[in-house]
Amino acid sequence: MLETLASHFNKNLPFVAYRKPNATQTNVIFQHDTVLHTVSDFSESGFVFAPFDAAQQIILIPFEDVQRVTIVTNKVTKASNVSEFILAEAYKKHIQLVKKGVVTIQDSDIEKIVVSRKEDVVTEKNPFELFQQLLATYNTAFVYIWYHPKVGMWLGATPETLLNAKGSTFTTMSLAGTQKFDENVETSWSQKEIEEQQIVTDYIVNRLQNITLNVTVTEAETHQAGSVLHLRSMISGRIAPTINIGDIITTLHPTPAICGFPTEAAKRFILEEEGYNRTFYTGYLGELNLKEETSRNRNRKNQENSAYRAVRTNSELYVNLRCMELNGPKATLYIGGGITKDSNPESEWQETLAKSQIMKRVL
Repeated sequence: MLETLASHFNKNLPFVAYRKPNATQTNVIFQHDTVLHTVSDFSESGFVFAPFDAAQQIILIPFEDVQRVTIVTNKVTKASNVSEFILAEAYKKHIQLVKKGVVTIQDSDIEKIVVSRKEDVVTEKNPFELFQQLLATYNTAFVYIWYHPKVGMWLGATPETLLNAKGSTFTTMSLAGTQKFDENVETSWSQKEIEEQQIVTDYIVNRLQNITLNVTVTEAETHQAGSVLHLRSMISGRIAPTINIGDIITTLHPTPAICGFPTEAAKRFILEEEGYNRTFYTGYLGELNLKEETSRNRNRKNQENSAYRAVRTNSELYVNLRCMELNGPKATLYIGGGITKDSNPESEWQETLAKSQIMKRVL
């Protein structure tokens, strides 16, 4: 299958291959022309690739040629050395950005801003080898390779669900707070990290109140994502009868986990101060309106519990984190972290280094 993907890529034809968390099979969608399909009202069906800025176009690869395959993977045996990638200029810029963000929060009503940076790394590996190694390394993540000749190529292994909607039920998550995983050290979370995760949880629940029913929230727990740990709460409920999937998506995106809170003020800081265009980093991607046949039972006049086939529409979307954009031998990594009034710039820099290792391990 990797050879088929490479052949499709060499013909400059769009495709996406992805494996869901803890799954064994990889889904592949081929597009057989170069048309740039986009989402207009979320009634479309296909694999979506959405940018951070909701004002920009959402790209769609339609569900036309879909295959499910098992891709043989090889374990990555050695992590990359961080020191060879660190640039003094990147350090200086990120420290300054965090300091400015902290001052802005202290002098305003903003509670949290997610600031990020990008980093270019040269790799000798081809995209499909990188994808294979991502599959082997991150079993619990949503792993993907996505390509469109008019947009570019992206790969990632994201730990965060934006929305999992099956019929009228939904699940999302509040994921925030980060520390490096060390199996020899007992996990302990600071007050700053606990408050940061609670901001995300409260925001999501409040935003969903008027468009969903029976919302439940789990206690925050430690969740491992590769070489880092996060605090995570699961949020679930039912979608109100008058609400469609687009209403849920636009209500959730962008969450404080990848933007900040209040959303518009934090987003304004990001667009004005980060100094680069995030494009699809911290956007979302995944299945939109995938139709699935399900077996159900119903009573009939002379035949009880007779099974019949029903069609349910599912959408499974993930936040585009732990990702890279490929352009020939150059891989551009995107890394960020949430800051609050108590953030330490040096600690925030170290957090981005830990997160960058998730992609550097395969590079």
